[in-house]
Amino acid sequence: MSELKKSLLIRILPQTDLGRSVASFLVDRQARGLSPHTVDFYAAELHYLQAYLEKRGISSVQDTSPDLLRRYLLDIGRHRNPGGVHVAYRAMRAFEWYMVEYEPTDWSNPIVKVAAPRVLFQALEPVSLSDLRAMLGTCKRHAFTGDRDRALLLALLDTGCRASEFVALNVLDVNMTIGAVIIRSGKGGKFRTAFVGASTRREVLRYLRHRTEETGPLWVTPEGARITYWGLRSIVRRRARCAGVDAPSLHSFRRGFAITSLRNGVDVFSLQRLMGHSDLSILRRYLTQTDADLEQAHRRAGPVDNTL
Repeated sequence: MSELKKSLLIRILPQTDLGRSVASFLVDRQARGLSPHTVDFYAAELHYLQAYLEKRGISSVQDTSPDLLRRYLLDIGRHRNPGGVHVAYRAMRAFEWYMVEYEPTDWSNPIVKVAAPRVLFQALEPVSLSDLRAMLGTCKRHAFTGDRDRALLLALLDTGCRASEFVALNVLDVNMTIGAVIIRSGKGGKFRTAFVGASTRREVLRYLRHRTEETGPLWVTPEGARITYWGLRSIVRRRARCAGVDAPSLHSFRRGFAITSLRNGVDVFSLQRLMGHSDLSILRRYLTQTDADLEQAHRRAGPVDNTL
């Protein structure tokens, strides 16, 4: 856990009933096995909520009201976008329902009367495949960093992994025969299997020939240290700069995996499992299709041309 988040936890713990309730909620989230990142998220969001309420003389959850919670959402909406306000609402809702379930009192949960903030649907842009080809072209063959970066860029797209899952991979997590990739640190601690194709496996094997160790982290620096999230981002940005293209975000590779797989015929249920999503609705933002996609889909399956 970061030093910032540790300090937030310390500031949440003290003196009021509200602070003790928040601390109890955070312990519950940890006991459920939620990831440190998720616990950090709750700690940060509830710190802001606690500070807002206590500034207005509220020292207990039981003293909150629907109107006060709505005013809180309006207040943070002055410096957050709609998505950020919705994030705050989700943390607040989880906390309030925890209080109902685990600290039952004669109290009517105010969150049931607070509507979720509206968030307009926004399509998520995938990595540009033409830009990616240009980035791959900057990776010098037979050099450690060139072979590593080429394998890394291809595997990042081919697995559809989250960046945190990707940097956590070990050498033995990848089956070089069939391409199965074991994701041991998925979101929410969930285990799943992703895959890489033959082309990506060839590049990974080329990179691994530079390595003397057969175990340990899959993606390493020239000194042998595991590449971090920030190191991965730095590699992607450097390759984009060398190629003269805009640097793609790490998550855009995951989006690219999703939409390209859909275009290539993967059904949404298999895609859901490959990406580690708990339900299909989460895929919506990844799978915004163009008119050309829809035209091709109709051409393949339109009832008149293909059935009558």
